[in-house]
Amino acid sequence: MIKHIVFWKLKDEALGNDKATNALLIKEKLEALNDQIEGLLKLEIGIDFVNGPMSGDVALYSEFATKADLDFYQQHPKHKAVQAFVMDVRSDRMVVDYEI
Repeated sequence: MIKHIVFWKLKDEALGNDKATNALLIKEKLEALNDQIEGLLKLEIGIDFVNGPMSGDVALYSEFATKADLDFYQQHPKHKAVQAFVMDVRSDRMVVDYEI
């Protein structure tokens, strides 16, 4: 089992939206990928409510059976479309991929 976890810090404003709106759009767009990409077993998005100095704004948690499934997901056109949006609205990104 592969776990893929990403944290994003968002820009205060991007694409004509404030940070809160873009966080909701990321959540909506990524959660729509559930059951749309072969090999993606689970995908959850959380929006931070603490807003502390060490907080990310949005977290992605996803599961894949194999690394090949994660690679397939990352290259899939539906994921690439969401990724383009996220890249426009984020200021920082951290990722951890691990196997259990």
